[in-house]
Amino acid sequence: MRAVVQKDKKQSIPGRATLGCGVAVLASAALLSGCAGPAETRPAPGQGGPVHVLGPQDRLAAEHARQAAEHARLVAAARRWGLDRVPLTPPPPPKVKPEITARAGFEVAHQEDWDLPPVFTTIPTKQKIVFLTIDDGSEKDPDFLRMMQDLKIPYTAFLSDYLVKDDYGYFRTMQAEGHTLNNHTLHHPYLPGLSYEEQKDEICGMQKIMRKQFGKAPTVMRFPYGNYNQDSLRAAKACGIKYAPIWNEEVFVDHWEYREDDQKMRRGDIVLTHFRGRSEWNGTMIDDMRRFLNKVTREGYAVARLEDYL
Repeated sequence: MRAVVQKDKKQSIPGRATLGCGVAVLASAALLSGCAGPAETRPAPGQGGPVHVLGPQDRLAAEHARQAAEHARLVAAARRWGLDRVPLTPPPPPKVKPEITARAGFEVAHQEDWDLPPVFTTIPTKQKIVFLTIDDGSEKDPDFLRMMQDLKIPYTAFLSDYLVKDDYGYFRTMQAEGHTLNNHTLHHPYLPGLSYEEQKDEICGMQKIMRKQFGKAPTVMRFPYGNYNQDSLRAAKACGIKYAPIWNEEVFVDHWEYREDDQKMRRGDIVLTHFRGRSEWNGTMIDDMRRFLNKVTREGYAVARLEDYL
């Protein structure tokens, strides 16, 4: 499924748009501007003096000012990390989560009657969003953490213990910043080549590590290489796994690969990349993320948080 995407054309970040009254001011100054509407006054508690209470127009102006300040911050962050434009903001999480089922052709025998975890590549949604997932944990680039925090880009990590055990702290920082850590087995084996008990040891063993190092055992895992059989799903369920997402696209520093024949992204697609650096790639994780974010933004997609839809 390898397909090389032509290098993206460089585009400049659009300048900050002219902001209306109440948008360009800071929240603290909104009360002094001509945009503020009439405000209420109430006695100060225990003192009898007046306290200024924001009226509806004041609150609206303050919210506009907050949004303008955040947009300006994101514009600066996008420039700092070399992006063509500011990444799009995802919609709020759905109030009713979509029903997740195994992708057609990805089921195993007794998939439904044994209630085995579904293997899927796309989340059912009408929103123009994709989901970023990052596997294994080999490269631990502090600039990557800073970049994603600056840009407020959500992602899900699937960790293998043999690659992360030298620095659990790196992934605790990731977790503290709101990103979810999930199971990718202890040693990243080809699971269908193992017995049921061996597969269970790989999956449940990683669940124990996750609980000890990160405070909880996840309910989501990714099978190494995307390979599995019925025993894999049985073992995963026995270890507390409810979902087994794989991917529809994979991004590298110099190209994309697609599962679908038309070589296009779709709404709700799960995108895979890896914790890799110059020792294995012709670039860094920053280069990888720049390619990913430039492409999805150019095509009108926002990056959403996978767990909000599960």
